[in-house]
Amino acid sequence: MGDSESFVIVGAGMAGAKGAEALRDQGFDGRITLLGDEAHRPYERPPLSKEYLMGSAEFDAAYVHPETWYADNRVELLLNTSARRIDRSLRQVELADGTRLEFDKLMLTTGAHPRSIPVPGHDAEGVLHLRRAGDSDRIKQTLAGIEDLVVVGAGWIGLEVASAARQAGVGVTVVETAELPLLQVLGREVAEVFSTTHRERGVSFRFTTAVDEILAPSGEVTGVRLTDGLQIDAQAVLIAVGADPAVELAAEAKLRVSNGVLVDATLRTGDPNIVAAGDVANAFHPLLGKQIRVEHWNNALNQPAVAASSMLGGDASYSELPYFFTDQYDLGMEYLGHVEPGGYDEVLFRGDVEAREFIAFWISEGRVLAGMNVNIWDVTEQIKTLITSGTTIDRQALGDPSVPLNEHIAR
Repeated sequence: MGDSESFVIVGAGMAGAKGAEALRDQGFDGRITLLGDEAHRPYERPPLSKEYLMGSAEFDAAYVHPETWYADNRVELLLNTSARRIDRSLRQVELADGTRLEFDKLMLTTGAHPRSIPVPGHDAEGVLHLRRAGDSDRIKQTLAGIEDLVVVGAGWIGLEVASAARQAGVGVTVVETAELPLLQVLGREVAEVFSTTHRERGVSFRFTTAVDEILAPSGEVTGVRLTDGLQIDAQAVLIAVGADPAVELAAEAKLRVSNGVLVDATLRTGDPNIVAAGDVANAFHPLLGKQIRVEHWNNALNQPAVAASSMLGGDASYSELPYFFTDQYDLGMEYLGHVEPGGYDEVLFRGDVEAREFIAFWISEGRVLAGMNVNIWDVTEQIKTLITSGTTIDRQALGDPSVPLNEHIAR
């Protein structure tokens, strides 16, 4: 690619910023335009529900690059700028103000939108969502002035905000349609660990029910009424029921869309001039042998380098195992691998579950599909080897903390 080429990246989150960085690192010397609809330059999202929300870190620590990086690397960063249309035939991106940007190659890193719930009161004052920096600021300010919070949804975001709220002295009730938190993600065995951890800190759970109405008789939240008839008093409600990939641009441009923008292992779409990365990309995973979309930091960090390679004519493919982490109270954990709901034979624990110092392994037909280390560190490479090798493990050795993970595991 010569210096006359023009590349556009739509979506100025972490994936977009890393895409621009990867293009420069891989030798692209042409024009790069990075579009973002927020006022902030690209930042990482995990701190919004963790250390920044808790007040233990300043927001500056979340920025992907220093402010000067974009000018120093000749990346034209357009903030407060939305794209409304992709013209594939002319290879142009139309902005909200009607301006058109020409591109030779296009990277979509448009992320995802938090879901709402279609119930009365969903737009009342005191109803919160968490996706952007301003959302985290709003939650932090709210927690400082209320006594009780209802969290709708017991996924990662819901539980992390519940943890922050409890540590701020706020009473928390979590409403979840399933029988346990994180049940679809972790299965019953490990979901029980998170349920117990939060109950021990005073969180109340209402399982197998949903919100029927957010009560706000004067426009401000006073509580919720559940489908089982229970009424819960609260001054704020956090809706944390997941996110939908931001595929509107791709769909309007008639790119293949199904739970995200469909891409192959090289992150190319059906259009040879367009790639996608991060939360919006539903990519074919060569190790797992299927399409998978992962809304986690690790994909936003690592996928853009593969997408950049594809824009430059390379043939790199993305084969990183799904990875995510969480911090809740004194529980820190990392998860590596991928397991469909019910797609395992057993969960094998290694260590002390009650003390919250253990590794859990999801096993199918004698092979490790995924592993989660809780308050035990520097083991992700060993866990990765167990997963990717397809080794049939020795259950007794794997469950024995005295046997090193890299020794005597295979049988």
